[in-house]
Amino acid sequence: MKKETHHHPAHARQMKKLKITMWVAIALAVAATAFVYLKYLPPPNGKYDTFAQCIKASGATFYGAFWCPHCQNQKAMFGDAVKFLPYVECSTPDGAAQLQICKDASVTSYPTWVFKDGSRLTGEVPLATLAQKTGCPLPTSTQ
Repeated sequence: MKKETHHHPAHARQMKKLKITMWVAIALAVAATAFVYLKYLPPPNGKYDTFAQCIKASGATFYGAFWCPHCQNQKAMFGDAVKFLPYVECSTPDGAAQLQICKDASVTSYPTWVFKDGSRLTGEVPLATLAQKTGCPLPTSTQ
């Protein structure tokens, strides 16, 4: 004799809700991963080359230290164009002291941007603000 199994309707509804919840959680995880990936993905090669060269030509100077996480974030905004920035390393190789060039420029925190007009900004400066302060056009599309 074959035993028949009966599923309770409430149990079926509960399982359906569980499946929906699981798929929503997966979709949110994928969306969050994509957001983080795109937000922190370095810009395409060459996108900011002309911008960084213009910043340097404008007379601005970027003071920082190799051990400074905010300096690393600022550099990362430029991707490969970081090599064109007017960057001045302020730290001694052991990270224990400040180099004289930065003392002479009265740099007290990192990063510090000093502009041709003598004004300065500290902390991670948005690219749009750098464009405004230097008169350099900020690229809007990938090259």
